[in-house]
Order: sequence, then C-alpha cells, then structure tokens
Amino acid sequence: MDRDRLDQIVDIARQVVRGGAISPNGHGNVSVRLPGEDEMYYTAGPSLRDHPTELVARVGLDGALREGTLPPIQGAVVAMHTAMYADHDEVGCVIHTHSPYATAFAVAQRRIECWIEALAMFGLPDGVPVAGYAPRGSEQAVANIREAARSGAPAVLLANHGVLIFHRTPELAVMVGGVVEEAAQAAVNAQAIGGPVPLPEGMRAAALQRAMAFEARGADIR
Repeated sequence: MDRDRLDQIVDIARQVVRGGAISPNGHGNVSVRLPGEDEMYYTAGPSLRDHPTELVARVGLDGALREGTLPPIQGAVVAMHTAMYADHDEVGCVIHTHSPYATAFAVAQRRIECWIEALAMFGLPDGVPVAGYAPRGSEQAVANIREAARSGAPAVLLANHGVLIFHRTPELAVMVGGVVEEAAQAAVNAQAIGGPVPLPEGMRAAALQRAMAFEARGADIR
C-alpha cells in the first residue's frame, strides 16, 4: 500500500479524536479516496484512537478487499462508505463515528435542526436528516442512508446507530463532524432553558453569504 496514503488516513483518525466528536472508546471508521479512483483506504481497526497503519485496508469501491485485513465488525459498514463515493463524485472522505450528542439524536430518531449558524455555513441549512434503521450493513440500511443523503447535506444520522459524514476533503469532513456534534450538544443543553430555536430560514443563507464574504475579504468587513 502507498505509504503516503497510509499516513494520511491515520492522521485523519487522529484529527477526529483530537476534535472530540467521538465516543469514549473511539469506535468508528474513516475512509479516503482520490478523485477518479476506484478504491479507498479504510481504517479497519477496532478504534480510531491510536489507529495503527498496519490495520488500514485497501478496499475497492465494489466492496472487495484488495490489501490488508477486514474484520467482520468493520467490514459490515464498508458498504455505506462505498455508497457515498458511488453517489457523490466529489466526495473524498467519509467518516463514521458514535459521537455522543449527535448519536443521542440518532437514537431518538430525531433530526438535528439548524440551531447554530455553523450548520448553515457548512452546508447544513436544513439540519441533519435521519436515515431509517435497518440491521448494520444490510442492503436496506445502505438504501436508507442513500435516501437521506439526497437532501444534499454532507451528514446523516444513522437511526439507533451513529453518524455518517462525507465531504470533498478530509479537513472539511472532520470540521463538519465537529459542527454536527456541537449543534447536538447545544440543543441538549438548551432543553434546560426552554429548548433550542432554529435559525429563521431567511437568515440561513445570509449566514453562509456572510462567511463567504469574510473568506473573500479577510477581516476588513464593515
């Protein structure tokens, strides 16, 4: 396997862990692919914490193992990674975690609404949809994820399971995973003082436009 690619995916796992949008045991998986490739590099270890390079697998987008090993519990969710690459040509990284607050919404089968402006800024103006439950790795589970992902959001809650993030680059995928977890945590905390209030619809596009203006002009915004 390509050493640079191995180092890249292990570093992405470290970024996810450092960001904190992950369960205490670090369970989850990360995959990356380059544009036009028919394969991905996939973390096949039991945890993203201190994930060793020797437990990274090279997997075809048809789900076939090409190099490395793929334990059954990790292999069961390969199809939801390959489905995102098959359906979205621009996607270069997929991250699956059980980040605590977002997973609470998944367990409640309740979508995350656009409660913080960062969701609007990172392509989630309508919040994070829920993919209906089906047994882990089953054809129905993957079909449900594909259906939920048609919303255009780069994140999906997996009912009674966890969270799936998919984006153009690993950096954006890690960022979106953190934003989703932050929104879920803020909503849970807000329950004690009356409950979360979504941004007005008209303000969601404005939040994105304002962020784009800052990026284009720097801090000189008046």
